[in-house]
Amino acid sequence: MRVAFAADHAGAALKDELIERLLSVGVEHELVDLGGDGSDPTDDYPDFADRLGNAVREGEVDRGILICGSGVGASVAANKLPGIRAAVCHDTYSAHQGVEHDDMNVLTLGARVIGPEPALECSLAFLAARFSGEPRHRRRLAKILEMEARGVAEAARPGEDADDRSRRPGVTNAP
Repeated sequence: MRVAFAADHAGAALKDELIERLLSVGVEHELVDLGGDGSDPTDDYPDFADRLGNAVREGEVDRGILICGSGVGASVAANKLPGIRAAVCHDTYSAHQGVEHDDMNVLTLGARVIGPEPALECSLAFLAARFSGEPRHRRRLAKILEMEARGVAEAARPGEDADDRSRRPGVTNAP
């Protein structure tokens, strides 16, 4: 499996250490460093989320590990890309369950939240996991993909009001 790594200025040191630790434990995956060396405080997480997410979407890599300060911003940004299913996971259960049940393809980590050893453990759990393909997980994934397609289609129609149900300022009517 080809695995991409990227990090903003806050996550670069953990990214580099994580790659070294994965190599030292003998992972049999090809590790691809897409950048972020920590030298530029304007290295923003959306830029690296875009770079890594597109590498996953275009099939250049199979999965990605994206690191920022908290993991949250990187996850939010990566999930804006169609086909990307990213989550912040600072525990091994979530890291493997996200793949097994939700077909997660990008793990995000927070360098200011998690240390090198738990980051390694989460990464190993993420990389070892496979989507289960169980009917209930396929059904749920299909619903997520439908939501994603609907969002992409709505975004492609500029000028249309996505929801004109509310007639009073500050009030949204339920469908």
